[in-house]
Amino acid sequence: MKFLDQAKVYIKSGDGGAGSVSFRREKFIEFGGPDGGDGGRGGDVWVEAVNGLNTLIDFRFQQHFKATIGTHGMGRNRAGAKGADVTLKVPVGTQVFEEDEETLICDLTREGQRYRVAAGGNGGFGNAYFKSSVNQAPDWANPGLPGEEKTIWLRLKLIADAGLVGLPNAGKSTFLAAVTRARPKIANYPFTTLHPNLGVATIDGQEFVLADIPGLIEGAHEGVGIGDRFLGHVERTRVLLHLVSAQEEKVGKAYKTVKHELEAYGNELTDKPEIVALSQIDVVDEETLKKKTRELARACGKTPFCISAITGSGMTEVLRALRDIIVEANGDTGQEAPMKALKVRHRDMQSSGNEGESEDNDGGEQQG
Repeated sequence: MKFLDQAKVYIKSGDGGAGSVSFRREKFIEFGGPDGGDGGRGGDVWVEAVNGLNTLIDFRFQQHFKATIGTHGMGRNRAGAKGADVTLKVPVGTQVFEEDEETLICDLTREGQRYRVAAGGNGGFGNAYFKSSVNQAPDWANPGLPGEEKTIWLRLKLIADAGLVGLPNAGKSTFLAAVTRARPKIANYPFTTLHPNLGVATIDGQEFVLADIPGLIEGAHEGVGIGDRFLGHVERTRVLLHLVSAQEEKVGKAYKTVKHELEAYGNELTDKPEIVALSQIDVVDEETLKKKTRELARACGKTPFCISAITGSGMTEVLRALRDIIVEANGDTGQEAPMKALKVRHRDMQSSGNEGESEDNDGGEQQG
């Protein structure tokens, strides 16, 4: 399935149904009078986070969503039915923005969370509503109110515990494949990874979700290479694992290049805990490894891990370090690591796809 993390969608809620103008004219009924019913409310447009989705590809083929109008009122005081709602089903982690792409409407981070992005119009009152002691036979009714229509942007930010960053060919995809069941494309040329990949890693019986994004190069924040558009997928992570390849001639410069792009991107990525690892150490001799380890330590200000996804050297230590930070972060916030349902979803993705109001926070309907 093709990965798509951004989509532009036009939505329109249903118009309210018109009220009815009607009078009773029944044989043997001594007193007649108005009996026009009210119109039904128009349907709403909702966005709902569901399990089993990991891309917004469905919205490439359908960009217009319209709820139905409310049924008009009828005689004999019969009110019109409410129009049918429309629900946009999106992956967990989807954000909804206004057309300006900056105003956040909602952020759906839990399975089952719903938000009404466009409310249907209220139905009009029938003429029976206007009957009074001074007007026994009103001959008018209200039309229904129009629904809302607008364009919104859907933007997916994957939910993971840890994110992998680094230059192209730093060994991120190889690391992900070694510690999870994910099978990302791996090749000896830059930008092998063209979209984010997820995997569930297990260490000492504990699980956490890893996100691998395409590599960053100098000038990525200005659109060079693939740019920094995929960095949004590691914004929700608890910790970043920064991989620097031992094959780089200047590992210190390689580290600073990626660090600079993270700073230019912003969104507090540089404030996240960071673990630095010198990867692909199986391709250099011991003397070169010591030299590059010292150089990388000077650049990042800490002793880096030395790992090889091919031989397994140092992998357990890195996974434990990641797990410890994730557990501590989740404990501090009182939140659990991404829910078990999410982990099941990520496993499904790996095995099968390797190739407004919120209902729990003011999502009630308008009153007619």
